[in-house]
Amino acid sequence: MKGLLDLFKQFTPDEHFDAIRIGLASPEKIRSWSFGEVKKPETINYRTFKPERDGLFCAKIFGPIKDYECLCGKYKRLKHRGVICEKCGVEVTQTKVRRDRMGHIDLAAPCAHIWFLKSLPSRLGLVLDMTLRDIERVLYFEAYVVVDPGMTPLKKFSIMTEDEHDKQRLEYGDEFIALMGAEGVKKLLEEMDLDVEIEKIRNDMTGSELKIKKNAKRMKVMEAFKKSGIKPNWMVLEVLPVLPPDLRPLVPLDGGRFATSDLNDLYRRVINRNNRLARLLELKAPEIIVRNEKRMLQEAVDSLLDNGRRGKAMTGANKRALKSLADMIKGKSGRFRQNLLG
Repeated sequence: MKGLLDLFKQFTPDEHFDAIRIGLASPEKIRSWSFGEVKKPETINYRTFKPERDGLFCAKIFGPIKDYECLCGKYKRLKHRGVICEKCGVEVTQTKVRRDRMGHIDLAAPCAHIWFLKSLPSRLGLVLDMTLRDIERVLYFEAYVVVDPGMTPLKKFSIMTEDEHDKQRLEYGDEFIALMGAEGVKKLLEEMDLDVEIEKIRNDMTGSELKIKKNAKRMKVMEAFKKSGIKPNWMVLEVLPVLPPDLRPLVPLDGGRFATSDLNDLYRRVINRNNRLARLLELKAPEIIVRNEKRMLQEAVDSLLDNGRRGKAMTGANKRALKSLADMIKGKSGRFRQNLLG
């Protein structure tokens, strides 16, 4: 009996939690959660009904589809528990691991997290001391932001249009660095010293009531970052976590059709655009094409995290707005109030 209990010890019942805290994860942390990189947008093979390798339901990454059986069928039964099949690369274990094993997508270009951009007040705006409109113009490739003015009279954090940028380039050449997109925002966040910024705000707590109020808000956010040990540049994503497949299921229906979670559609768009951007960068495509693809990738990541928060919501085949990760969490029927609070 003891031997039998030891056998199932690896699947201990869930612990009880008194509280949970939500925070920002570093790229390294996201990679440490992951069991492999999702590289293809495919879900399952519609002839064999087996998950596609490196796809959104890959058995090698997320675990077997049948208890104690690898994908190719070489290893079956409990006696092979823990073995990784050398042919298909699938670990022989219980299929319920597909509920908790995560994957990841390495983004070809950084993308800002929409919750920190579009929250009120915008956290990115408070940290960078820029207006939401200016940050949006930079993130969606409408304007440049100066990240290093060099010896020029230009100011760091200043915004310039394409025409202004070209004019300054003619005048100063490569003496200054101005970037577009999440790369520019990420660079500014990386170079930010929280201690110096907090001290600067403390010394600037004078002037109009509006200015003091704004500085107090900035101070609160900066000190929260410092206290929690979270780096501001983590608000810009380099790695995107992929939810376990059993939390975004693909269910077979009568007549050979499938019902699928909206998340699979949203992930598929991100992977398609990410792969296309990686290919364009590899081919050294013209800047205007790369820029457009980066903007489309940013929009796909926005829709996955919170569809409809900015601009028009992404829709499915029946013109219905797709349910994003935020929609699964928020509201009465969301994960917290519906399932966790009892």
